[in-house]
Amino acid sequence: MEQLVTIELFGQPYTFKSESEHDKAGRVADTLLNAISKIEERQAEQKGHMANLTKMILAALDIADEKHELALKHSELQKSLSECSKRLNRLLDDGLS
Repeated sequence: MEQLVTIELFGQPYTFKSESEHDKAGRVADTLLNAISKIEERQAEQKGHMANLTKMILAALDIADEKHELALKHSELQKSLSECSKRLNRLLDDGLS
């Protein structure tokens, strides 16, 4: 079911449609807002101004990097679980023989 979700970015409200549950859409939006806040904190330590679009792009890159790292860890975990499962199956087969 399509729902409207509103978030505030750089002092301006943005409303978008979401197919997911309102809570999930809110959590996703919060992820973006948190990533932008981290960029702004890092930028505050440096001199100069950073455009909002630049902040959004850097936040998106940080989120994409985190997603990529999680996908790698997930893949490694699946491989490890598969190997453990194969070993357990061999042990069970040997025990039943």
